[in-house]
Amino acid sequence: MAITVALAGDTMLGRNVAEALSAGPPESLVAPEVVEAAGKADLFVLNLECCISERGSRWPDPRKPFFFRAPPAAVDLLVHLGVDCVTLANNHALDYGEDALLDTLAHLAAGGIAAVGAGENLVQARLPVVLEAGGFRLGIVGLADHPAEYAARPDRPGIAYANLGREPAPEWACDVDADAILVTPHWGPNMTAAPLPHVRASATALVEAGATLVAGHSAHVFHGVAGRVLYDLGDFLDDYAVDGALRNDLGLLFLVELGPEGPVGLEAMPLKLEHCHTRLAEGADAEWIRRRLRRACALLGTEVIEEDGLLNIPLH
Repeated sequence: MAITVALAGDTMLGRNVAEALSAGPPESLVAPEVVEAAGKADLFVLNLECCISERGSRWPDPRKPFFFRAPPAAVDLLVHLGVDCVTLANNHALDYGEDALLDTLAHLAAGGIAAVGAGENLVQARLPVVLEAGGFRLGIVGLADHPAEYAARPDRPGIAYANLGREPAPEWACDVDADAILVTPHWGPNMTAAPLPHVRASATALVEAGATLVAGHSAHVFHGVAGRVLYDLGDFLDDYAVDGALRNDLGLLFLVELGPEGPVGLEAMPLKLEHCHTRLAEGADAEWIRRRLRRACALLGTEVIEEDGLLNIPLH
């Protein structure tokens, strides 16, 4: 028995994206072809890089440059996309404080979308979610290696923080009763072209601890794939400035065939992230993505095969 899991990276629905959500229907932000592709999966999981709230005030850190807050209409977009679960374990979940994080959890729950990686206290933040599709039970765990000040405490809302440099595979990260375990870490700094040594060490440790699949994010740039690890999913939807060399405006939607013994195969669909809109990549953009993924995977000893515009990575 196996299922297909769609995976998308950093999805930021605040700032200009929030304005677009308020100005028009949510389906206008993502092209129908992308929604259709994600809809072929049994489950869809992404990293929600913002809070969803109309309350709160900015986290009091004068060094923090960016604060992301989306309106409640963001849930309508996630529902339109067919998202089943988001991870909130990242450096923006508490951008507008505890009340806004609690609002986020409430809005997602009202929309029928599960959330991992953050909660009203430490226990809740670390709790996995188990989703079922066709009798297959997928356990999902979210964690982040930054920022430590956003960490949930026994009596305070926050994220599931993990010091991965000191503890590469926290004991609670793979403690899930399910047919397969997806661990989705927000790890490493922004705008890196390849996973850093501590990220690679943590990936290895998480797999050894029992993770069936590890799918990371944070770099805003997709990285290579090796065995059970997708080191970085890149970006999916945002209003970010574009780095001309790293091309964070070019991304991938990953579709992973996952069984109890591990990932069987992977398809990746090239994406073009325009300002507050995501569509399929074409022409020179699609070719840049193909070259980039081939190079990134080759460095990890993984082959990429192109078939009908999709990038296939055999994992068995």
